[in-house]
Amino acid sequence: MCSALSPAMKASLLLLLACTAVLAVGARADTPEESKALVQKVQELAQKASAMAKDAFSRVRESEAAQQARQWLVDNAELAKQSLVWLKEQLAELWKNRPTV
Repeated sequence: MCSALSPAMKASLLLLLACTAVLAVGARADTPEESKALVQKVQELAQKASAMAKDAFSRVRESEAAQQARQWLVDNAELAKQSLVWLKEQLAELWKNRPTV
């Protein structure tokens, strides 16, 4: 079942489990030393989850689909700019020619 989860979902699940563990163990911690050890474990788990999420986002960002999307945006940015200029001109012309009441 876990192999079907994306890396980001795995990181989220790991963080959820860490938070659950903190609540469960925190409720049973009898000494400050136990609490410190618990906090350290949670920090380690959070760092691991953060690293997994960063890795997942890096893989998505470097994917072929993302590269194609970026290239499409670059290729079509000038067309979009020209379209906006044309639209602005058309709206200005309509505004200028509007009937006065």
